[in-house]
Amino acid sequence: MKHFAALAMALTTAGAALAQDRTPVQRQTLSELAYAMGQSHALRQVCLGAADQYWRERMGRLLQTETADEAFERSLRQAFNTGYAAAQAQFAACDSLSQAEAVQVARRGAALAEAAARP
Repeated sequence: MKHFAALAMALTTAGAALAQDRTPVQRQTLSELAYAMGQSHALRQVCLGAADQYWRERMGRLLQTETADEAFERSLRQAFNTGYAAAQAQFAACDSLSQAEAVQVARRGAALAEAAARP
């Protein structure tokens, strides 16, 4: 679970930089980040149970911070839900495979959060 912490720290760092107008490339980065957060949510739930809402709450914070237009907000929500569904369909048990995937997703998410934080 320490890998999830790395992603969470990167998102915290990205916070203030997210609330700005976005180029198409920046919007794509945020969409990819939302997808990774959805994956992280599913992978975390497979190990900690369905009651765990850690990444869903962080996604809510991202949406609050990001001053997106309504269409972009829907797009971010869809990316999160698609990432969640993809990971949930692929990993039904908390095992070495799901944990290895969680590490990879956390690394990718941290890199995306750092990219989103850059001006």
